[in-house]
Amino acid sequence: MGILEVRGVSKSFDGRPILDRIDLTLNQGELVCLLGVSGGGKSTLFNIISGLLTPDSGQVLLDGHDVTGCPGHVSYMLQKDLLLPYRTVQDNVILPLLLQGIPRSEALKTAHSLFDAFGLDGTQRLYPAQLSGGMRQRAALLRTYLFSRKVVLLDEPFSALDALTKSAMHRWYLDVMDRMPVSTLFITHDVDEAILLSDRICLLSDSPGHITHQISVPHPRPRPDSFKLSEEFLACKKQILSLL
Repeated sequence: MGILEVRGVSKSFDGRPILDRIDLTLNQGELVCLLGVSGGGKSTLFNIISGLLTPDSGQVLLDGHDVTGCPGHVSYMLQKDLLLPYRTVQDNVILPLLLQGIPRSEALKTAHSLFDAFGLDGTQRLYPAQLSGGMRQRAALLRTYLFSRKVVLLDEPFSALDALTKSAMHRWYLDVMDRMPVSTLFITHDVDEAILLSDRICLLSDSPGHITHQISVPHPRPRPDSFKLSEEFLACKKQILSLL
């Protein structure tokens, strides 16, 4: 049994089927990418997993417990960082802890213990406008991690970054996952990004979305910088493109 299981989830809006019997398992410490064309229901699936939507049928299980339609059990980060411009970085990242009723002093202590691991040490009292795009994403990811440290849902979090910053963020996030007990589901439309980050890649069909194939990336994490030029990478990319 994985840390997160999606069992037979289907969803329609106004009679139009969006998801069709999705089965998905996320194991402890694993990074799984959902890859497919726009309109396949990936964001709808994330809204169901996070409890923001209730499926027409099927279940979402976390550690074996049914959390279908119950928000607050997993972390969810959208494409935009959504940092509040009038709050400092430290006051942005502790918001999930404050909403859980944790006193501010204790929330700050917890967050400060992670600033270095997230590459944010020294930014605590800065404001979002004073940060680069990559640093803003790191702050948003720390805030997301503090909401729930078990399962993180990331919906194209690096899509707005330039190529060099995105590459650096890939290496950084994999390093964070190696050091912390977090499991990640990741939406992307970028085949290269999916291969570079994932342990497994789930290919979703066009609407109604269903998982057509699951592909294990051949080289285990952590992967060297040369992996993107390897025969393994190119063979995996060719396989995915032939199936999309």
